Amino acid sequence: MNGSTGKVLRVDMTQGKLWDEALDEATLRKYLGGTGLGTKYLMEEVGPKIDWSDPKNIFFLGSGILGGSRVPGCATISVVTKGALTNGATSTQANGNFGAYLKWCGYDAIVVQGSSPTWKYLYLHEGGAELRDASKLVGKDTWETEDAIKAELGYKERGMSVFSIGPAGENMVRFSGIFGDRGHCAGHNGVGAVLGSKKLKAFAAARATNKLQFADSQKLGELAKKTTEGAKNFGGGGVFNWGTSRVLPTAEAAGWLPVKNYQTNVFPEKDLFDGQRVRPLFQSQNYPCFGCASHHYELMTVTEGPCKGFFGKEPEYEQWAAWGPQIGQPDPGAAVMLSNVCDRLGFECNEASWVVGWVMECYQKGALKKENLDGLEMTWGNVEATRALLENIANRRGYGDTLAEGVKRAAEKMGGEAYNWAIFTGKGNSPRGHDHRARWVEMLDTTISDTGTLQTQMLVVNKDLWKMPNPMEVFNPNHVVQAEANSTGSMTISDCLVQCWFTSFNDTETQVEAINAATGWNISLEEVMKIGRRIVTLLRIYNLKCGLTPDKETTSPRYGSQCVDGPNTDKPVAPHWEKMVDQYYKMMGWDRKTGMPLPGTLKELGIEDLAK
Repeated sequence: MNGSTGKVLRVDMTQGKLWDEALDEATLRKYLGGTGLGTKYLMEEVGPKIDWSDPKNIFFLGSGILGGSRVPGCATISVVTKGALTNGATSTQANGNFGAYLKWCGYDAIVVQGSSPTWKYLYLHEGGAELRDASKLVGKDTWETEDAIKAELGYKERGMSVFSIGPAGENMVRFSGIFGDRGHCAGHNGVGAVLGSKKLKAFAAARATNKLQFADSQKLGELAKKTTEGAKNFGGGGVFNWGTSRVLPTAEAAGWLPVKNYQTNVFPEKDLFDGQRVRPLFQSQNYPCFGCASHHYELMTVTEGPCKGFFGKEPEYEQWAAWGPQIGQPDPGAAVMLSNVCDRLGFECNEASWVVGWVMECYQKGALKKENLDGLEMTWGNVEATRALLENIANRRGYGDTLAEGVKRAAEKMGGEAYNWAIFTGKGNSPRGHDHRARWVEMLDTTISDTGTLQTQMLVVNKDLWKMPNPMEVFNPNHVVQAEANSTGSMTISDCLVQCWFTSFNDTETQVEAINAATGWNISLEEVMKIGRRIVTLLRIYNLKCGLTPDKETTSPRYGSQCVDGPNTDKPVAPHWEKMVDQYYKMMGWDRKTGMPLPGTLKELGIEDLAK
């Protein structure tokens, strides 16, 4: 089959059994792969009453139609499961090499079920797949695990892709993720905890030589060149040349940089974190994903400050924000170190930093004291105390056991005024590394999303195609709702194709060309856009059945609060919130009371039977 191996690998951890399952072309055309295919398996096999840690929960890891092709950004993977923070649907992605290697090993996706009595890892290679003993890997961090598996199996650095959980995942911390290829993370909604519950330590895929068949390889090559040029030139070449930290000073100036747990929007040291300064200073070296056209990921060595000599991965913007301004920490070198500690222990960085920032604010205001925190002095910017706290959380030691449940549950347990300082949504997830009080569209998205993280990325290329306000007024309630509702499905298409946003930028027209070049289908732009909306709606239906109803689509007091300084003190979101949600539901074709898509919406998307 063009664009596909035609196979899904099934893994039963309870029985230690593996088998191949056929993937037909009709299913692939309906769901495209990645998040779409994972949503199908989740809805069909994981009932709403099944808990995230139940052996009956599945863990889907998949590539897409373009995986393993020449199109940049298509070695990405998508993970779909029932997640630990919301106990609802999860869709989260990671870059790296695994998506390409998976298809070269002969599979479009892996579906894991059951729970093993002993620790295992899954090894995929030229001849198939096997479960292997992972007892010697228990307790190792994600980099150590990657090195140990490659050494055991005799593979060099680029000869194998390994994604694993760290101690946080082993101990089922609710915001643990899976990490591979030196720090790439699929982390949202506690997918690492799900693997921990199954005692599956890692996935390891060899760089096999099985050939993939595409309908028009020449056309794919042309599109690859076009995509590469687009990635290089995006934002004036800022990301390509300097990485995502290039936007940190801009974020501070616009008021959407998270600083000290949303207590302020002012971070005087912002320019120290600018990639244009940090990359040359910290001796960065390119470490691209397979087919990467973006150069947004590098390895680096810290050359100044207390962490001088530390070697690790370059933080993404969200990690710079997490371990710099969010915890009141002004040293970029320390942010590099803490980012890598976070990855190696196996935490999703955003939730981890909301937890640490909340603890620091509680310490600042006397709600938590040294004796409550196992002797740690959690003052703002205390790097060593932060590192020790992360290790305690990963191993569920002392107060770390409470914090391992996530910021919402920890704040609820403490109660009192401290509850009002925590940043989260009513569903249990939390925002990405921004202050959404200055990005209303993302606050609306995060609060209502059915993926456990942002579901829509409004920065689509063709604003006319998706009927986006142009120019966009970010504090105009009508523009916010139009942008969010009309662009719904655009990011989902990328996640079904499993294409990195830093190479695709949700350029739907080019993606449709690539789908047809890969498969020979002659699929229309309208059909692909409908697929994106269909997957969003299916995830919506699933979560409603799981109890994630409209009454849970709320912001915590701090998350929905008013900025106290910076450029946006006169732009409170609260007075507009209910009206925006009402308007959003109307534009999406959902019942405002139940949250369920209306009959006309279901009929338009061809999923009437799945809503029952």
